[in-house]
Amino acid sequence: MTNPNREIFLDRIATKAGRRRHQLKNHPFVPINDLPETTLSGKSQDELLELTQKNSEAVHVTFKKSSRSSLPVLLNNYLASKKIKHLILPTCNKWDTFNLSDWKHQLVDSVEFWTPESSRKENLAKANAADGAIGFADYLLAESGTITVATTPGQGRGFHFLPTHYLSIIPKSRILSRSRQAMHKYEAELASGKLKTSNINFITGPSNSGDIEMVLVVGVHGPLDMTYVVVEDL
Repeated sequence: MTNPNREIFLDRIATKAGRRRHQLKNHPFVPINDLPETTLSGKSQDELLELTQKNSEAVHVTFKKSSRSSLPVLLNNYLASKKIKHLILPTCNKWDTFNLSDWKHQLVDSVEFWTPESSRKENLAKANAADGAIGFADYLLAESGTITVATTPGQGRGFHFLPTHYLSIIPKSRILSRSRQAMHKYEAELASGKLKTSNINFITGPSNSGDIEMVLVVGVHGPLDMTYVVVEDL
């Protein structure tokens, strides 16, 4: 059903501009090329991995590769190198997939979880007090070094942006060429009911700012640094 207020508003703009209303039904969008679909489409998964590492490091991401069996040791080394004392983890069903169930249970010192049972205020407070977060991304985009993460009750928006240091785990099989391919995946998951979310985050490394005297500063707000760990045997 057409929104009458919207139509009045658009009619007023057209009148002020001195031109007729453009009706989408009479002038449907026709793309001028197929670049969103074909860019990087011929790359193998190994080629995408190589390109992903290059573009991730270009946006100041620490990029690491691991097998499932080596992942617990890599994460322990990460926690030690960053001197993380207050860690937050997501509540999800991916721990077994990444061979991390035992690792998760062995963490006993100052570990918090973003949980569906906690209130939004409680989860945000836990994330804000954390100096480290280890989470799971849905996809990693080769063209830009961007991770995509849908907000879920066990891994909310604040989980990715409030802790001091942030590490994201991504299977090699979920490296995609670019954002169009990720949105196709999300559209299918939303349509089937497999995914229910309030928003989808596209995160391209730590925050940057060059506003002050045109000097680039990394980690101005949000995590000071980001690490991507690609698990190669998944």
